[in-house]
Amino acid sequence: MEIYTVANGNLKLDGGAMFGVVPKVLWTRRYEADENNLINISMRSLLVVDGDRRILFDNGIGDKQDKKFFGYYYLNGLDTLTGSLAELGYDLDDITDMVLTHLHFDHCGGSIKYNEDRSELLTVFPKAQYWVSKPQWELAMHPNRLEGASLLKENILPIKKSGQLELFEGEYDLTPNVQFRMFNGHTIGQNIALIRFGDQIIVNNADLMPMLGNISMSWVCGYDTQPLVTLQEKEDFLKESMEHNYIYYFYHDLDNQCCTLKQTEKGIRPDRSFHLKSLGKPGRKALF
Repeated sequence: MEIYTVANGNLKLDGGAMFGVVPKVLWTRRYEADENNLINISMRSLLVVDGDRRILFDNGIGDKQDKKFFGYYYLNGLDTLTGSLAELGYDLDDITDMVLTHLHFDHCGGSIKYNEDRSELLTVFPKAQYWVSKPQWELAMHPNRLEGASLLKENILPIKKSGQLELFEGEYDLTPNVQFRMFNGHTIGQNIALIRFGDQIIVNNADLMPMLGNISMSWVCGYDTQPLVTLQEKEDFLKESMEHNYIYYFYHDLDNQCCTLKQTEKGIRPDRSFHLKSLGKPGRKALF
């Protein structure tokens, strides 16, 4: 197995929204805000090469929206999806499995593109199966008022039209080394993957705990649709993570790609922060 980070550029969001009820005086000790209260966050995909499967987790915001839309998010950075894949020796046709943790536009916008004359929407990964949990897909088809602006039909319907959509429910093993789990606090049916890499387990954290700062129990993202559910999910999963020494991989934390955990008097906290590439190659093959 091989595992790589795939950078898709950055965007800016309100710091208060990322950390919910936590006062600015606390979260700005970790994350610098500009004059508009915005913090810079990443869109960092994960590529897993497992046998003949090339599995990509999430794909950024894409480039098909108009200037008004992008004007809200202050896109920055030089990294692109195609460029980052090319640096690893892969192109869009090489992806066999496009796993969408959930269908908010900053995680799935890169799934779809316009054709040359902008008359038709096409899938970006023509040879891939697109994996989405069934509860998340059903929510996207009938969004609630809170998430309607994040679940954009142009990012979603072309996947079904192309015949590339694959739905799953509950725990699901994509390969012997890649297991899907569903969490509901951020959005119904968010898919968090546990990836066995030798004798280690890497968690593709998505928006369960989108940044290292969100690991602390009360630091619940303001975008979570069911924050009390998030609290319970975090408590349970953090305990499991400590017990099994999971490594967390962050989609949105610009400065922290991965971290381990430690037990403190104040609860479970981040321990060592490091880059994914420092893990090297797995020492042995292990199965769930």
